[in-house]
Amino acid sequence: MGKRGKGAKPTSKPYTGGKKAHKRKEPWRKPGLSRADRVIAFLQSLPVTKGMRAGDKMELLPDQIAFVRKVYVDDGSVRIGIDSKPRGNGKTGLVAGLALCHLLGPESEPRGEVYSAATDRTQSGKLFAEMEAIILAVPEFADRVNIKRFNKQLEVEHGDGAGSIYEALSSDARKGHSLAPSLWIYDELAQVSDFELLDNLKTAMGKRHRSLGLIISTQAESDEHRLSVMIDDGLSGIDPSIVVHLLAAPADADPFDESVLRSVNPAMDIYLNANDVLADMREAKRIPAVEPRYRNRRLNQRVDSNAENRIVTAQVWNLGNAKVDRAALKGRQCFGGLDLSGKHDLSALLLVFPDDAAEPHYDILPILWTPEGQLAARQQREYDLFKLWISQGHLISVPGPTIRSGWIAKEIARLAAEFDIRAIAYDRWRIDDLKQDLDDAGCAVPLEARGQGFKDAGPDISVLIELALSGRLRHGESPVLRAAMANAITVSDPAGNLKVDKDRSGRRGPVRVDPAVALAMALGIASRTPPKRPSVYETRGILTITP
Repeated sequence: MGKRGKGAKPTSKPYTGGKKAHKRKEPWRKPGLSRADRVIAFLQSLPVTKGMRAGDKMELLPDQIAFVRKVYVDDGSVRIGIDSKPRGNGKTGLVAGLALCHLLGPESEPRGEVYSAATDRTQSGKLFAEMEAIILAVPEFADRVNIKRFNKQLEVEHGDGAGSIYEALSSDARKGHSLAPSLWIYDELAQVSDFELLDNLKTAMGKRHRSLGLIISTQAESDEHRLSVMIDDGLSGIDPSIVVHLLAAPADADPFDESVLRSVNPAMDIYLNANDVLADMREAKRIPAVEPRYRNRRLNQRVDSNAENRIVTAQVWNLGNAKVDRAALKGRQCFGGLDLSGKHDLSALLLVFPDDAAEPHYDILPILWTPEGQLAARQQREYDLFKLWISQGHLISVPGPTIRSGWIAKEIARLAAEFDIRAIAYDRWRIDDLKQDLDDAGCAVPLEARGQGFKDAGPDISVLIELALSGRLRHGESPVLRAAMANAITVSDPAGNLKVDKDRSGRRGPVRVDPAVALAMALGIASRTPPKRPSVYETRGILTITP
């Protein structure tokens, strides 16, 4: 066994599964193999180090083989591979084997760098422990690798991958700045809310001629999570450098059908205890509060565990994905909801345009402002999103460190010249300055005060829910409004009235809930205002009666 560096813990004899140690044949070196074949041959040459099959060779499941073949294409065109499936389906063994494949196997290179990332050191340590156990079980590997257990580091001293290192990272994003990974693996990205480490690892890939990133995770709860965006980009083909192997139950499948459960858990009855999984299913069927977590973890569906506290679910909100043509709204009657911002938040004016139906549908036009001087203070992911939305026209960047009420007043006056604004409901915060500025701008749009307690907000939110459920909203797929709706958590009083809990909602994502609050106010005031009907003389003209 090679020398051991500082922090290393030597072992007196490599673990061999009770078998006599001898030099192994290396099946991945067989001539004529494709890149994926070499990786698969390497993985299936590794020993299982724990459980009932300890000492046997690793056997990849069909879906694991399918993932490897998707990622390890001969032309090296894949930059990021995402393997998303329910928990407990052989993730740790596969990831440990792939990390070793890049460290000292057929994917290795001289002085390579392999990193695993996780939410905390405990989670990142699990992968290191599995890699260490495999190394110690293979004498040829143990002879080549310097194990630094305290620091969770491995170093290849000679042979394939000489000079290469592996290190387990936690959420300390600063470590990502100086790296040049040949491979990085992110474990359970769905549980991460700060993506700086992910961004640093992705950026660092440019330091290598060929670098690969792997994400092994169950799905996140919402469409807005970074993992969900990457999965959707890969599946849609928007980003051809991302390949996705997704194993998830369809949204319309019966979550309590055992055949559905087994179809997305290929390791059941192999090394995933079927009794435990079935017990989770029965518990979720019996206790509704447990169902969202069961569906996310055991069926790998995007189901928000807080869905019952949302104004509407993502599926219901998607009913209003029809495009909205602003030019066609010119001169039409509309109603507004206004929520002014603090220092960093959005200021939101939501205009809703009812049609002439007995039960009207509403076109929604979000007018959203953010202070340009505060963009740099946002986290990198928030900054990137805001810059994208500004470039796409979904968000208006206002010069300066804050949004002055005079700016808002001039914008409302301009909008009042474009549309027939019948009334604007407003949150009382900072409204006195705005009223004065509206007078100065010569804008006489009627204003109606609305509180954000149960008494005022409850009826407005009820209107929003009813219209969304009946498919009578058209919101033009505004990503900013979508994010605000996804982040809006509600609470209820004993009578069942709802209000948005801004304290609980405000830290769930880059967009605060101001646009959602403004939309509820706009729909509320629209529902309380009788529609403006054209005069009979406008439609019929003057009727002359001759004797």
